[in-house]
Amino acid sequence: MLNRRTLLTAGAFTVAGLAPARNSPTSPERRGYTGDVQRLRGTTKMFADLDDQYGGGHARTAVAAYLTRDVAPLLRGTSGRARQDLLCAAAELTYLAAYMAMDAGAHDLATRYYISTIRLASEAGDVVLRATGLRSMAVQAAELGHHTEAFDLAEAAASSLGGRGPDRTRAWVRGMQAEAAAGVGGRWDALNLLRQAEAQLERADSLPEADWTGNYRRESFEHQTGLTLTQLGDHATAARHYAASMSARRPVERRTRALIGLRAAHAFLLTSAVDEAAAMVLSLGTDVRSISSARVRNQLRQLRADWQPYRSNAQIAAADRLVTSA
Repeated sequence: MLNRRTLLTAGAFTVAGLAPARNSPTSPERRGYTGDVQRLRGTTKMFADLDDQYGGGHARTAVAAYLTRDVAPLLRGTSGRARQDLLCAAAELTYLAAYMAMDAGAHDLATRYYISTIRLASEAGDVVLRATGLRSMAVQAAELGHHTEAFDLAEAAASSLGGRGPDRTRAWVRGMQAEAAAGVGGRWDALNLLRQAEAQLERADSLPEADWTGNYRRESFEHQTGLTLTQLGDHATAARHYAASMSARRPVERRTRALIGLRAAHAFLLTSAVDEAAAMVLSLGTDVRSISSARVRNQLRQLRADWQPYRSNAQIAAADRLVTSA
């Protein structure tokens, strides 16, 4: 993981960050126009929808190929006013590539994509996109157990915003600060930051769909509350927040529903609420095994290991059969 100083001083983007692999064919540079930006954003949305439904392991190589063969030549060939919009659109796609790589378990690659996101956003002067990249690196660090790095990255994301940006985005970053503070043992700081994030979210005047990044909803806050309370060891309350988040998710969010549902089940199990844990897994159906996500697989592996002492429970046995036969 990069240290905070490296991230805060990340300079202008260089196309080396999106260079194709050795011996891969390269495309000649070309100038980009408004239509190219619209096409790029449309393609990003299409890939984001696939990621939501099928996980980061699905279509990840297609995103990488599109970045190197279509986006990089545009960045090499575009200057002037058109470049800023193109940089922002490229940063959004690079951010998606990073998130998909992280979800697929390719963490070194994900980190490189996140760095490219931050540099693209920095050159474009887009503080919200820059904060988005930093915040998501904090998520990655937290999930890998690097709690000090997660804390530093979450603080860097907040510093990057500097009080700017929509309330919804600021709440999104503040919520990650809460989770990261809990990870380094800052119980009261974490709870206070959660209250601040909730207040910012409640006064947000933008629609959740207004921005593709920083699209913070109440169900997202419930999930982050669960993650924060898990770090603090309050598994019973965390389970209720996870369950609330999972039940409010839209049908297209199959990967997210599966991941949070498994986290809820694990939290229930840790409080000996065995039937609730099994019911949560059964409610997910076959999505748990059909989604291409290393994060989902890892969460499932941990859950199955911890419910072994309860295999005589009929509900646990049914849940186990479901996730192993799907």
